[in-house]
Amino acid sequence: MPQKLLQYLMISVGCILAAVSINVFFVPHHLLSYGISGLAIIFYYLYTWPIGIQMLIMNLPIFFLAYRLLGKSYVLSTIYGAVFLSVAIDATRFLSHTAIIDDPIISAITGGIINGLGAGLMFRVNGSAGGLDIVASIIKKYYSFNIGLVTFGINLFIMLFAACFFGLKLAVLTLIAMFIGAQLTDKVVQGFNNKKSIYIISYTPEKIVESIIREVGRGATILNGVGAYTRQSKQVIFVVVNLTQITQLKQLVHTADPDAFMIVSDAAEVLGKGFTLPQILKS
Repeated sequence: MPQKLLQYLMISVGCILAAVSINVFFVPHHLLSYGISGLAIIFYYLYTWPIGIQMLIMNLPIFFLAYRLLGKSYVLSTIYGAVFLSVAIDATRFLSHTAIIDDPIISAITGGIINGLGAGLMFRVNGSAGGLDIVASIIKKYYSFNIGLVTFGINLFIMLFAACFFGLKLAVLTLIAMFIGAQLTDKVVQGFNNKKSIYIISYTPEKIVESIIREVGRGATILNGVGAYTRQSKQVIFVVVNLTQITQLKQLVHTADPDAFMIVSDAAEVLGKGFTLPQILKS
């Protein structure tokens, strides 16, 4: 599938999920979404203005910011996402008339999951539906901050505004939905299939490397190092494995060198031969 087609397909799916989360889980319980959609929902509650049309109008000045800082290709996909989301929200407005889930807490959690999944799908293909997502993308590009947490921080101010109009309970439930959504957004962007990166420090690495290649079926990289205290030369083995291969690797290392020093840490996403093949959408 061509990369551009895949990008717009993922943006469309993400917008539909976001629209469903708003009309099915948020609006029936007078909850809010994040960003510009949250502001639009506030005015919808106050004046019954259509949410989608409001969002499209609010997004117009932000498109200029995206064009200047994120590039023409990003703006085109963002305009598509913003228009598609606005249409999808107003087209599915009829779903808000019936509360599928009676409990507002469960509805907030479910809506947060679906909304976060939709946002994550868009971010994963370098897409957006406009609004504060653009601000978060700019901050991520220039300062490498976490997208979900940046968005969550910005929306704290919106929740304070909402609490003044609709009460603290609404703000707290919305924060729950936003926090869950932010966490899921980052999971989708980074990848769910987490791996483990391992550093093995040993004076006799040959047998360990041989066992990793033969028994675990993974490649390894040998780095040269020097002990800070002893000043003795040693070699550091770097390897990335699946979660299910951790126990086997520990046993192999202990058998080959009982004195080996191991450091195991999470690798959110691994791209390359033997793992996930990268699918980078160029802007």
